[in-house]
Amino acid sequence: MPIQPSNLREALRKIADPDSGKDIVTAGMVKDIKPEGDNITLEIELNTSEPAFQQKLSEQIEAEIRATAQENKEVVAAVTVKFTVDSRSANKRVHDAGNPLPNVKKIIAIGAGKGGVGKSTVATILAVGLARQGAKVGLLDGDIYGPSMPTMLGLHQEESKAEDGLLLPFDVHGVEVMTIGKMVEPDKALIWRGPRAHSAFNQLATQTKWGELDYLFVDLPPGTGDVPLSLAQLLPLSGAVIVCTPQVVAQDDARRAVRMFQQLGVPLLGLVENMSYFVADDGKEYDIFGKGGGEQMAAAMNIAFLGGIPIHPVMRIAADTGEPLRNWAINETMSTALDTVCDNLVSAANASNTDRPTLSIS
Repeated sequence: MPIQPSNLREALRKIADPDSGKDIVTAGMVKDIKPEGDNITLEIELNTSEPAFQQKLSEQIEAEIRATAQENKEVVAAVTVKFTVDSRSANKRVHDAGNPLPNVKKIIAIGAGKGGVGKSTVATILAVGLARQGAKVGLLDGDIYGPSMPTMLGLHQEESKAEDGLLLPFDVHGVEVMTIGKMVEPDKALIWRGPRAHSAFNQLATQTKWGELDYLFVDLPPGTGDVPLSLAQLLPLSGAVIVCTPQVVAQDDARRAVRMFQQLGVPLLGLVENMSYFVADDGKEYDIFGKGGGEQMAAAMNIAFLGGIPIHPVMRIAADTGEPLRNWAINETMSTALDTVCDNLVSAANASNTDRPTLSIS
């Protein structure tokens, strides 16, 4: 007898979508199944028209269908796979599918093309800064491989808790926080491939009991790899903030991060230049990493410049001791710079045309 519909779907569920990590049925890629006697015609929707990928996927689909039919002593003659292409951006598809975090108004990614530019510092400053202004703010430490929030926010003595099958965020410095750094042993190296990293990020984001939030900032790992891609395919982003330093090598990598978010259809809310300058005790300003590079890059790429943050020894102490509010007490120059970046972000987020109840990256 011909292969049964339940067995056919079982076969298709064995095939993974390399982008989302889900099987192609769960990912919604199987648009139509037409059995005609022993012949089967399938319509599969992809987000790429690359012939080599389509050929490989077609062969995999046919192989799984025939293997399943043989196991169940069923008959399959011809398997025809037709492909259609979904031209919507990754972020548009997620917006159209609905928000898995309905209590969060804006989700903002904080990203950077390379490590060491202070992405996590900027994510913390934005979250704490907006909370100081009265906003309801959450911060998701999405840096699966190198979570820094347990130290930067002083979470080492906090105990992980759950309620109704959901993780409870840590309530510190006026911000709701979740980090994988509190879910694993402090010194454990997470040597994970893409699918497992995707799964971990998914659980942290969607299985945390976030309250009513005006903003959820997501501190992403540096670069343009699996976790930023998972983010864009999971959460409807209101926009992204790019972090870089004034030096040219940081700008080169930041450009790649900008291009990644543009390709994913995520609005660029702006760029923050970290470690912009250092003011010595004698009042003299030193441009340790160059001058104005971030602002020049933002202008060249037609994205907003949210402001520059100076470098100061107390910022290092505040991060090491988990006291981010100390940054505003350093001096007037620092507090003004921090508040300017926060105010400019709020203005950019409010002006974004994706402003709807619906996620920040170093």
